[in-house]
This record gives sequence, structure tokens and C-alpha cells, in this order.
Amino acid sequence: MLNLDRSYVDEIIAHAREDNPNECCGIIAGTDGHAAKLYRAVNSEASPYRYNVDPKDLLRIYRDLDDRGWDVLAIYHSHTHTEAYPSPTDVSLAAWPEAYYLIVSLQDEANPVLRAFRIQDGQVSEEELTAV
Repeated sequence: MLNLDRSYVDEIIAHAREDNPNECCGIIAGTDGHAAKLYRAVNSEASPYRYNVDPKDLLRIYRDLDDRGWDVLAIYHSHTHTEAYPSPTDVSLAAWPEAYYLIVSLQDEANPVLRAFRIQDGQVSEEELTAV
């Protein structure tokens, strides 16, 4: 189960809305399963259908994580027109089996849906997500 402070959930949804019609992306970092910081990232694809964290942004984030001794807890992105479920592209590009993958759907923009998954060896499993 992933417990996130409500402010992180609100920030992910706000980021998705701001980057719409393109997908947004970012990382949540922390230690021992506890979120410490949300990093918004630039989607270098600038696309409504896929995301790729800009390499310069990724380097900036990794340096900060290293300086603080934090791990990647979750990788998030948005789906602008489809449900909050990993696409085949999402699954094929999933490179962090220990991280949660968070997807926010703006299919119904008035009622965004955020869901959490693990993607390991091409297998998707939904995880419980609690906002506190």
C-alpha cells in the first residue's frame, strides 16, 4: 500500500491539468516508503500520448536524491484521454520495478482518477493508494 499526503495527490492532479493536452510526468522521492518530495519534470515528448522525463531534469532530480539519500518512491504521469491504467508503452518502458507507477486520468477532467501500480517483468499489479 502507498500512503501519500493529500498535498502530493493534489499536486499531481494540478500538474496534469496544467500540462493538458500533453501528458505530465514527475517523481516522488523518499526513504523507507515515506514520501519526502515531489519533483515535477518536463515531458520531453511534449505529447498527449506518451511521456519521457527530460534527461536534464532527470539528472537534476537524481543529483538531489543522491545528496539527500533518498530513493525513487513513485513515478507519475497523466493520461489525457484514457483511463488510469498502464498502456502497453508504459509497461514496455517501465524500468524501476521497485517504484510505484502513478497514473492520473483526465478522461473526465472534472473528476480526475489517480491509481497506483507496480510493473515488474511486464506484469501490472494495482496497488492500494491512500491519500492522508
